[in-house]
Amino acid sequence: MRIRVAHSPDPDDAFMFYPMVKGLIDTEGLEVEHILLDIETLNEEAMKGSYEVSAVSVHAYPYIADKYLVLPSGGSFGEGYGPVVVAKERIDLKGKRVAVPGRFTTAFLVLKLFEPDFEPIFLPFDRVLEAVEKGEAEAGVLIHEGQLTYNDRGLLKVVDLGEWWKEKTGLPLPLGCNVVRRDLGLETIRKVERVMRRSVEKALNVRKEALSYALDFARGLDQERTDKFVSMYVNGRTLDCGEEGKRAVRELLKRGREEGIIEAEVPEVIFSDEV
Repeated sequence: MRIRVAHSPDPDDAFMFYPMVKGLIDTEGLEVEHILLDIETLNEEAMKGSYEVSAVSVHAYPYIADKYLVLPSGGSFGEGYGPVVVAKERIDLKGKRVAVPGRFTTAFLVLKLFEPDFEPIFLPFDRVLEAVEKGEAEAGVLIHEGQLTYNDRGLLKVVDLGEWWKEKTGLPLPLGCNVVRRDLGLETIRKVERVMRRSVEKALNVRKEALSYALDFARGLDQERTDKFVSMYVNGRTLDCGEEGKRAVRELLKRGREEGIIEAEVPEVIFSDEV
């Protein structure tokens, strides 16, 4: 059976999918085609049910819950860190123009929980730094490698949203997850669960080789920073989010719904291993 697996061309995704891409694991007869797209495009495609398996923002999940279930492996969590809001100077974000990497990104959701009153300027994630530098926005929310490079560009941290979330809830911040389409049926869903876990586990076990592969997707990061970035978002929690990870996902979505940021209903059953 052929399945399309869509994910971001980022070092953390490249690292965890390396064993799957290179045929280093048993895929149990699944023929995997990899599709590389930026995160907001992945969110939009998931709303159409385009791919059998896809990386998406946790924020996007309620809008695609009728089509997909969340895999317990492959998620990205910020353990007291996450998207960083930066500016040329330390400012109060209330009423400010803030560049955001997409309407359905988790970065946007958490920023709205942190400060409900700001003017979002939605841009591709790789345009956010430039927008702040050029004054198109007074602040910007950085995801991916921008979290490690904004100091190089002379910008200052206003708030680390993952740090704020941890202080607020005591939980890790669930940022991205991998979802599997419901219409594949339980037998294939279970295969996908095992293959995804196997890929993450193998990547962690052949870290040097997987990291070397991830460097090709690092967009200017040197090896040390790539290693740091991958360590931030591919770890034991990525192998299996566990009960705390599931609780974090539910808490984030519940708060987003209660505050009116998430307009779709949040389902009771979210994870594929719960069906």
